[in-house]
Amino acid sequence: MAVRDAGSLLVGLLVLFHTWGAWAAVEVNMEDRVEVFRGETASIACMFTSSEGIGAMIIQWFYVTRGGERQNIYYQDATTKIVARGTPFTDRISVNGTGATGDVVLTISNVQLQDELEFICLIGSVTGEAGEGRTKLRVFETPDLPTIESVQTGISVSEDSLSKIGTCEVKNGFPKPNITWYRNNTPLRTAQDVVKVVPSITSESSGLFSVKSELSMKVVKEDKDDVFYCEVTYFVPGGTRMTETNRVNITVYYPSTAVSIWVESPKGKIKEGDSIELHCRGNGNTPSSIISIKHTKTDQTWEGNVLVLRNVTRLNTGDYTCTSMDTDTFEEITDYTTVFVNYLKPAVVIPENTTVVVQGDELKATCNALSPLQTHTAWFKDGVEVSTGHTLILQDATFDTAGAYVCVVTVPEIEGMETRKTLVVQVQGPPEIMEKDHTEMEQIFEKTVELSCHARGFPAPSITWTTSDGKVLKTASQEDTEEGVQSVVTIKVDSDITAFCNASNEHGTAAVTFNIKAKGSGVIIAVIIICILLLAILGSVLYFLYKKGKICGRSGKQDLTKEKSNKDNIVVEMKSDNTEEAVLLGVNGEKQPPSDQSGEYLDVQK
Repeated sequence: MAVRDAGSLLVGLLVLFHTWGAWAAVEVNMEDRVEVFRGETASIACMFTSSEGIGAMIIQWFYVTRGGERQNIYYQDATTKIVARGTPFTDRISVNGTGATGDVVLTISNVQLQDELEFICLIGSVTGEAGEGRTKLRVFETPDLPTIESVQTGISVSEDSLSKIGTCEVKNGFPKPNITWYRNNTPLRTAQDVVKVVPSITSESSGLFSVKSELSMKVVKEDKDDVFYCEVTYFVPGGTRMTETNRVNITVYYPSTAVSIWVESPKGKIKEGDSIELHCRGNGNTPSSIISIKHTKTDQTWEGNVLVLRNVTRLNTGDYTCTSMDTDTFEEITDYTTVFVNYLKPAVVIPENTTVVVQGDELKATCNALSPLQTHTAWFKDGVEVSTGHTLILQDATFDTAGAYVCVVTVPEIEGMETRKTLVVQVQGPPEIMEKDHTEMEQIFEKTVELSCHARGFPAPSITWTTSDGKVLKTASQEDTEEGVQSVVTIKVDSDITAFCNASNEHGTAAVTFNIKAKGSGVIIAVIIICILLLAILGSVLYFLYKKGKICGRSGKQDLTKEKSNKDNIVVEMKSDNTEEAVLLGVNGEKQPPSDQSGEYLDVQK
């Protein structure tokens, strides 16, 4: 306790001597400032020299309070080192060195913002020499990343006052960071009635600073594509650093000075049946503008900047006017475009629909379809092109000439633009039967056969069926075809038949012959042959048994014995297995007495 009081007394005396300037013989050198980040350790060096040498020096450290007073924090002499109690640095400082080398270092750990003070190193000796040096401790804190927020609503160039563009903010820096606004890489400074930058600073409870900056401008149309951002500069030990915010755009509303209207689709020429899409656009974008499209010819108006006309006809041809009106100023701007709908009228064929040409004569037909564009005409029959051009000429007409001729008119410039018309040609003449003149066929006896006959001619021929004996056959079916008439008859074959197909109209007749030969059924013949074979086999067996004498008798044996007798004495002996009685029958079937029986044999006497 005595040592501490003595030290305090000595400190007081040294301060007093220093005030009188009595110790000018000691020279002290220190840096003007020491810079560290908050939370780091600061080292403040104090170097000194003395005319009496540097032994037995008294070393003291002070800091200058916010009120300008000195506050002792450390005392050291040859035998004593004392850290002053009750100061903000009591537990965070240490001093390295005894002074014997002419330098000492004050170390402050865990530096805080309130440590940003001026520190004094006082060197003295008991002989009366003294000197001091000063160093300012600077403390830094890197701020958070800056943010930028632009206005979300559009800004009209018609506004008289300055319009807010956005706000930039950076938080928790020390010392206070600086914010600079940029537009397209050009810094913005406050200019009367053009640009206004309003900064604001907030001191946080932590002692750190947050800075906010608001930008307002007189917006013009050219600002619609501009990008805005903020640059933040902040101090660090030994210099400054810079960071930037994201880039933002603003929506600028400006009135139209011109409008344009055009056909968006289809590209190229328009034909009837297409869907037309008209677009109208002004070079402004104010929400207060209203766009409408009007068909000048019909005075029909549609609101909106897009008009779709579906399945258009030539009536949709004409001028279409686009009008943009500003509802704030009621100013109107217009533009127009001309729409032409190309058309192809229905094809007209002369002669129309159906025409009749005499067999061997010539037919001329024409086909036309009106269009403002160049057309191409072709004729088709059964899907095959048979002629090109407006005129179809059929020479020396035959039944093969008859049929449907389709005239197809197209516009080569526009795909899918076509019209078609059908001309039916009938060739007038006597019937012609498609089957060959004479047909030979066979059919099984008692079976039916179906005969078909196809005749063509105009007028359509009638068909009858007859046989060679003059019998008229009933037709099973008869129907019209594209080329004429087809008839079918069913005949039961019970003998050889000759049938005739007869076709006739007012110009003549035609006939063809069908010869049908009846033939036996293969199954019946096979059955007959098998029966004959079975009968032959049966006869052979019976004959064999007869020759062997095995037709009758108990023992299975029979003998035929021819003896001399007259023809009236023919006797047959029959014996049964069930009786011992033998009966002899005469030729006339009369019973013979037993005396006349001759055992088990049949005797024939003549």
